[in-house]
Amino acid sequence: MTSTAQAYDWLDHDMRRLHSSEVVNVQDLAADAPAVLLVNTASHCGFTGQFEGLESLHQAYADKGLKVIGFSSDSFNQEADEEKAAETCFVNFGVTFDMMATVPVRGANAHPIFAEAARQTRAPRWNFNKYLVNRDGEVVEVFGALTGPDSGKLKRAIERLLSS
Repeated sequence: MTSTAQAYDWLDHDMRRLHSSEVVNVQDLAADAPAVLLVNTASHCGFTGQFEGLESLHQAYADKGLKVIGFSSDSFNQEADEEKAAETCFVNFGVTFDMMATVPVRGANAHPIFAEAARQTRAPRWNFNKYLVNRDGEVVEVFGALTGPDSGKLKRAIERLLSS
């Protein structure tokens, strides 16, 4: 079996954290995690309230091995400037999981992480699309915006990966 770091090769991209000058490697963030949840987010969207549920997932499962990584995106023209996006995440919803600076998540200009996730499954159809990635680096399930973070289906899928 490949090491988790090798399995997550397609996440090997240096990215800037949201509203920060700090640059982190996404593969390093995911290293050793048996489950990674990649989410494209927006701060001016009817689904923005999902930040609360994503933070709850992070709090509930981080110690068991879930890594939640959010990617601010304006691919659907619903992201504020970076300062407002950060305020929405960190102040309004108390987000403590990793949030990356704004990137495109679909189309010809999609960030390579989202291009690969789309290649494995499908491109995000809207904000708050959730890709669940296993320790082998495979997107095992995709949950659209209508499946909230508090969904039993999403939680069961996470729990399956964490127990495997």
